[in-house]
Amino acid sequence: MVITTNKNKKEEEVKSARNSGVDSDAKNQNNFEKRRTSAPRGRKPFRREARRPRMEYEQKIVSIRRVTRVVAGGRRFSFSVCLVIGDRKGSVGVGMGKASDTALAIEKAYNNAKNSIIKPALRSDMSIPHIVRTKFASSEVFIKPAPGKGVIAGGSVRVVLELAGITDVNAKIFSRSKNDFNNAKAAIQALSDLVLTDESSKKKVK
Repeated sequence: MVITTNKNKKEEEVKSARNSGVDSDAKNQNNFEKRRTSAPRGRKPFRREARRPRMEYEQKIVSIRRVTRVVAGGRRFSFSVCLVIGDRKGSVGVGMGKASDTALAIEKAYNNAKNSIIKPALRSDMSIPHIVRTKFASSEVFIKPAPGKGVIAGGSVRVVLELAGITDVNAKIFSRSKNDFNNAKAAIQALSDLVLTDESSKKKVK
């Protein structure tokens, strides 16, 4: 006959309490892992958003100005943005947008430039076939071929030529106008006046 003392009973109770504590900790850990891996109730599992599609044309801001308009209640401020877009493969366009926010003005300018895209008549080596001189508003632009010299131009005219992908060209602004939009439009007008013939496409410009 085994006689159990109070001391033995206390030791057995302590052991059982410890074992039950270990089991409860393991259960809690398992429950935590399940909650972390499973999606919360009422919510969709996290998914990475798809990357934004690449824009069709490369864009460059030529000028951005803050415009003030005086009205009966005071002054109203807005932003005017001149933007040039192109794919460097022969397509280029110039646009202007006005809005109370710069982001909205840039978006309007991009859409305006996209609607006015031109494809000038270029030779196979992406150079112009002949000399051209055009005037738009108060801006006058002169463009001529310059084989082996890259792009020699400045201001907004250079931006137009680079985004169009034109090489070996020399451009000059003869007017004193500092309006970047008019200069860019004059360059676009000059490129649209180019005419490519069979002789000019084969002839090497000196």
